[in-house]
Amino acid sequence: MSDLREILHKVKKGEMGIEVALKHIKLDYLEKIEEDVRLDVLRMERTGFPEIIFAESKTNDVLENLLKKYLISRNYVLVSRLRDDQIDVLEEFCRQNSQFSLELNKKGKIGKIYKPELIKKNPIGKIGLITAGTSDIAIAEEIKMIAQAMNCEITTAYDVGIAGFHRIFQPLKDMIDTDVDVIVVAAGMEGTLPGVVSALVDIPVIGVPTSHGYGFKGKGEAALATMLQSCSPGLSIVNIDNGVGAAAAAILIAKGAHRNKKK
Repeated sequence: MSDLREILHKVKKGEMGIEVALKHIKLDYLEKIEEDVRLDVLRMERTGFPEIIFAESKTNDVLENLLKKYLISRNYVLVSRLRDDQIDVLEEFCRQNSQFSLELNKKGKIGKIYKPELIKKNPIGKIGLITAGTSDIAIAEEIKMIAQAMNCEITTAYDVGIAGFHRIFQPLKDMIDTDVDVIVVAAGMEGTLPGVVSALVDIPVIGVPTSHGYGFKGKGEAALATMLQSCSPGLSIVNIDNGVGAAAAAILIAKGAHRNKKK
């Protein structure tokens, strides 16, 4: 905090302008937790997308410390890839800190701890969310919760893959009719659906290969290769099971489109 104090003193003395100070804060303000964990508390201000705590590989003690430190200066925090035992950590934190509430999406293995009265409700864009199969829904639900936490409106269509190709047309019509800004498509197996969707619409499509399939390259590699090799224009790809990356890209696209619509 000494660096931040120095910046504020310079602003007070007129030695540094507000915009320059804000730039320094955005670039440099990383809070240290213990010796091996750094939490980026100003990522939202710097990038337009908040830091999300990846819980899966963390001990419960580290997760608890992260929650305490982050929520000193924030109204909410998202915690992804939760193990079952870590849900207890989130619930206990809210019991001890009654100003916070807990929202869980067990399918998506993601949770949000937040102060209800301080969460903004104004929508900032619209996102369509599609899965090829039911096995892809967990990744979609992770994306959905992140996008909703960022005040995006979500339209979903699950289990509409190419094994029953006719199923995709009505959901796409509904999404275009509701004027979504971007569509995210999660697909495993051979991963064909994102390319098909991007060939049918005139808005950005983000493909998310998921680690579901049979035998050879069945853990997402085949789906990833298919999406990367797609000749369909307007299709962007994230890594296997990378719901957070897909959510970030979709949210930034939706926010930009929303700003343009307001002009």
